[in-house]
Amino acid sequence: MNVLWLGDPQSFDVAWVGGKAATLSRLATLHQHVPDGFCLPATALDVANPLELRDDVAHALAALMACHGHSDLAVAVRSSAVEEDSPGASFAGQHETYLNVTGVEDIVQAIALCRDSAGSERVLEYRRQHGLSLERVHLAVLVQQLVRSDVTAVVFSANPVSGSREEVVINASWGLGECLVGGTVAPDTFVVRKADLAILHRAIADKRRMTVLVPGGVREVDVPRFLRNEASLNYAQVMEVAHFAVLFEAIMGYPVDIECAYASGRLYLLQCRPITALE
Repeated sequence: MNVLWLGDPQSFDVAWVGGKAATLSRLATLHQHVPDGFCLPATALDVANPLELRDDVAHALAALMACHGHSDLAVAVRSSAVEEDSPGASFAGQHETYLNVTGVEDIVQAIALCRDSAGSERVLEYRRQHGLSLERVHLAVLVQQLVRSDVTAVVFSANPVSGSREEVVINASWGLGECLVGGTVAPDTFVVRKADLAILHRAIADKRRMTVLVPGGVREVDVPRFLRNEASLNYAQVMEVAHFAVLFEAIMGYPVDIECAYASGRLYLLQCRPITALE
């Protein structure tokens, strides 16, 4: 079985599709906010070169494009390692992700680069630090409809600084998430009380950098001056995002770190994983 779709019960298995894809697949059955996509499981990539899976990718991509009515649908190609997004190791930023990829050939190449990133020195050092095996890393690759994010947020269902389980912390900024998760922008911050979703703290930052789509990929650019000191999330969006965090914590059964994005006013869930550094 070389392709599994998000929402297919077989793609709930972490051993097949990795932590990231398994969680998104499970949540995709409950909510319409997870971008559509398919996964090449670790069991396939362990034994086959991505070039050998080209026909499977082409057929799955054609189905995805037909679903969305596009003949040139852009996708995100994302690594999903078996140990990734587990309670003991998040692997945040360790494996490769490629955004705004179009066409079967470029998608297959991005899949190969994601798979190969499992053996990078950066990943191996992370595994050493966390006491994980350095033997062959089992990694799946997720191909999803690209979300053309106007705003991206990283949300914690418990306060990672104070350790309070009674607060949701939201960091948000303009554009795609690379500047936010990479730490090259100072984000807006909102702290929300879980009990009644009251905003306890609101700090609007001078947001100078953002990641935007360009042909064939993404680029980091200056934020337009008129947006730098504007709130990236309005009140209703802060409430919706905080509610998301509380809901997904209840579903998963532990405090979660989620990445989400607004595109044309619609909220999408991009990632959901345990908070691994909570006092």
